[in-house]
Amino acid sequence: MIKIIYSNMQYNYDYIIIGSGFGGSVSALRLTEKGYKVLVIEKGRRWKPEDFPRTNWKLSKWLWLPLVRFRGIFKITIMRHVGILSGVGVGGGSLMYANTLPRPREAFFHSGSWAGIAEWKKELQPHYTEAERMLGATENPGLYDSDEALRAVAGKFGKSDQFEATRVAVFFGEPEEEVSDPFFNGDGPRRTGCNYCGGCMTGCRYNAKNTLDKNYLYLAEKGGAEVLPGKKVIRVRPVDSQKNYAGEAGYQVLIKDTEGLIRRRKELTAGGVIFSGGVLGTVRLLLNMKRRHLPGLSDQVGAQIRTNNESLALVHSAQKEKDFSKGVAIGSIFPVDEDSYIEAVRYGSGSGFWKLLGVPMVFGRSVLSRIMKLIGSFLSRPLPWLRIYASKNFAKESVILLFMQHLDSTLRLKRGLVNMRSTLSSGAAPSAAIPLAKELADATSSEVDGHPFVMTTEAILGTPLTAHILGGCVIGESAESGVINEDHQVFGYNNLYVCDGSAISANPGVNPALTITAMTELAMSKIPVNE
Repeated sequence: MIKIIYSNMQYNYDYIIIGSGFGGSVSALRLTEKGYKVLVIEKGRRWKPEDFPRTNWKLSKWLWLPLVRFRGIFKITIMRHVGILSGVGVGGGSLMYANTLPRPREAFFHSGSWAGIAEWKKELQPHYTEAERMLGATENPGLYDSDEALRAVAGKFGKSDQFEATRVAVFFGEPEEEVSDPFFNGDGPRRTGCNYCGGCMTGCRYNAKNTLDKNYLYLAEKGGAEVLPGKKVIRVRPVDSQKNYAGEAGYQVLIKDTEGLIRRRKELTAGGVIFSGGVLGTVRLLLNMKRRHLPGLSDQVGAQIRTNNESLALVHSAQKEKDFSKGVAIGSIFPVDEDSYIEAVRYGSGSGFWKLLGVPMVFGRSVLSRIMKLIGSFLSRPLPWLRIYASKNFAKESVILLFMQHLDSTLRLKRGLVNMRSTLSSGAAPSAAIPLAKELADATSSEVDGHPFVMTTEAILGTPLTAHILGGCVIGESAESGVINEDHQVFGYNNLYVCDGSAISANPGVNPALTITAMTELAMSKIPVNE
């Protein structure tokens, strides 16, 4: 049982939750249902369907770059060993993720720092089921040109029988027809059927995507939870930390505005705090607090960072009669081998921003060798380069491939002068040069009469991009092996929790949103009802 000690002081809230993504939204609903007074703090804004950009060329609404007043839903962070794609806004990563909800393979439950601490597959089974219900997981009923290309590639690899439609968090219904809440017996918001426009990752403008502000967070607010957008937490410390080192008297949480010329600050108090800001938010804040305000934190903060061992490739096709933008963001998947999956990904028609950063897929041992190969590629075959940049509708003409592996390597994030910095921890450094991923990209190119491209950072620096950065506050048997215990409570501190991707303690090898949701459901089930 979780130990909860409250002093006689009056808190502003029983719990303050930092971040409104999958961990934060689940925590908000379950704690509200148990009778706690809850506040969710989110640095991004609240979005309505009509507010989302029509394409990713509308950079001010798509990208999160507050220094130039871009306050969109999509954040790009480049580090030495990895480039990270993450979400911002009320609903967190659900606003821009590809709404894909696979369960990980068996190995996930028996590897990493949490191995052997509990029977994780058995413990999480009912919570996976509940997470699927809450998120509205259903099989994608519409397979289109990108998916058919992936089906053909599956056949080339002898995997036709394992090619399948993804399970996704989308309300399909009748295209563009609005109905009363179909998920929560009328207690949720009205919804509109998916029209397969492919715009899931720039924000669903048609009210069909099951983002967190339409399920967990919506119901939490309806039950009394408060959501405070446009605010950033800059400090968490125990109340009267000189006498209450372990936070038994609650916590002081200092916040500031993320918008406006005058960034006002305000301090709030709570009996407990849940860190749910994702790896970039949670790990950074805990590293900042460890030096002075939370010195009892494990030295494992920032360690065991994983990337799902991913590779992203863009295949630009010459088959103008095809429309590769039609469908949901990720419509199909198949296992290439026992360690690997590949998915067909898309952006909506007109979203061509990524072509500006695309260069041919090349491998090489050094930056110089890769640059020389790119120069050679341009000199020997300039037309594919020119076609991609001259493309009038890049999303419609391109298949995006997301390759993921269960194979493990870890990084460590440390404090830097401005941002965090990455260092190697164990295993080989994450690499964009995965031979099997290139083989799949070449097979897809052959199928659609195209050429494979990758991001410039991947081709030149060899740095992979990931939308699935995980770890940094992993589960362990003690503070020597992890940051949190099996109940997600921070070692050394009372009523302080981590519930987000940074708590993922092994490599799932698939899209992790469902697992983050299920793990948080399990953690919240351990907190007693507020009598």
